[in-house]
Amino acid sequence: MLPLVLLLFFGLAFAQGIFVVERERQAVAVIEGDNIFHIKDVGNTNHATVKFFRSKAYLISRDGFLTEIDPLSKKVTKKVKVGKSSIGFTFCSDKIAVANYSPKDVVFLDRKLKELKRIKTDSRNVGIKSYKEKLIFSLMDKDQIWVMDCSSLEVVKRFKDIGDMPFDALIHKGKYIAGLFREKALVIVDLENLSYRKVTFTSEDKAVVFKIPHFGMWGVWGSTAYIPAVGERKVLVVDLDRFAVVKEVTLIGHPVFVSVSPDGRFLAVNYSGDKEDFVTLIDREKLKVVKDAKLGRRILHLRFSPDGKTLFVSSYYENLVKEVSLPEMEVLRTWRVPTPSGIFVEGGKSHG
Repeated sequence: MLPLVLLLFFGLAFAQGIFVVERERQAVAVIEGDNIFHIKDVGNTNHATVKFFRSKAYLISRDGFLTEIDPLSKKVTKKVKVGKSSIGFTFCSDKIAVANYSPKDVVFLDRKLKELKRIKTDSRNVGIKSYKEKLIFSLMDKDQIWVMDCSSLEVVKRFKDIGDMPFDALIHKGKYIAGLFREKALVIVDLENLSYRKVTFTSEDKAVVFKIPHFGMWGVWGSTAYIPAVGERKVLVVDLDRFAVVKEVTLIGHPVFVSVSPDGRFLAVNYSGDKEDFVTLIDREKLKVVKDAKLGRRILHLRFSPDGKTLFVSSYYENLVKEVSLPEMEVLRTWRVPTPSGIFVEGGKSHG
């Protein structure tokens, strides 16, 4: 018989915390096995985001509350008000940085959620990311990108007049890639030498009129991005080194999120509109649809398990979270969660 300490270790190692935002209840559900824990009063959870950092879970609410949650006890350990309208956050060194729409600033906090510094920008702030010891974010209303030092909390570079309304971003190979809302272009900031350039994003034959959605809806594997084409029934396959669309995958509906499995085998896509009850599974290497499956009533979000063997989906109108087998796309089990939306899995990639 294994010693009790080893049994406890294996139990913790294989306990998988699935955090599910309860969109209309100002709450988040935590699923572990057959158990569901509801953590309430975390602020407006419409578009709330959960991220994991050094054994804690953090949730940012739309109305500016940052909540720290202990995944073991399933209890709130700290909750602070960081703004009136918050749009995103990230971790930089041992600090937490929050981008606000209102007030127009970026806030730094320490690990105890004590405010360290508030950077006034006179703009709504978006696309907040970290790279090594740098914090990078876009000033949506001023057409600027700022780079800060996470140790000194000082601005080290301001890129001005970079394009018309930057609004979301991702980090790829030491570069901050920002989408422009009012231009068919991207801004590429090299974070090593602090320079930038603007590129037009088109297909090989120049036929694609590229529309940039929120980058949180993109799937990325290596140097390839899988992008839901806004207003079209397709996924665009994009080479991030050349910034070119190299292939398209035709879909049954208008895609919202594209998620890549941790092992790179599959892409999973959910939809808005007439196919919002469906999820499509795609073989990533062959770029062929494996199966279109009706999995609920309005699938708002999806997330692969950390081992890539199953998929979790939130069925909003059924008040259910479902675990789905791969590649069969059959429901293995369900949990009742009121108004479920965003799904975030401990041990998986944090997403915002």
